[in-house]
Amino acid sequence: MKKGNDFDRLKLCNQVCFPLYACSKELVRQYGPYLKELDLTYTQYIVMMVMWEKEKASSRDLAECLHLDYGTLTPVLKRLELAGYISRERSEEDERLLTLSLTKEGKKLKAKAVHIPGEIAAKVGLTEEEFKTLYALTYKALANMEKLD
Repeated sequence: MKKGNDFDRLKLCNQVCFPLYACSKELVRQYGPYLKELDLTYTQYIVMMVMWEKEKASSRDLAECLHLDYGTLTPVLKRLELAGYISRERSEEDERLLTLSLTKEGKKLKAKAVHIPGEIAAKVGLTEEEFKTLYALTYKALANMEKLD
């Protein structure tokens, strides 16, 4: 391969990582006004999405599911507990782990947030088929990269 082609690989416009990174940042920014109404950060919101789905989870399960380290997750969980959305208890099986439960207030919050995904999807401007393709490809890439660890 010629040197020119090698250097072309370093152009930002030839990277798949950059539009993914920029799109992720922009999506989080678009969530901002909606989450402000709920007094949540994006990270708190995705934790709550898991809790709405499962109602009970361990801190380990949340960390793995959301690709967060404990240093990031712990203060988020503390804030959600202070807000009354979750309760935290030490796991009986492993005291290093927390068992998290959705509270009544956390369940009420779900009703206030139910419109958000549709609002964000409308802003993105993709067809349903394009969303399905994007979803499938991003999760495929994520799964492939997780196998590398």
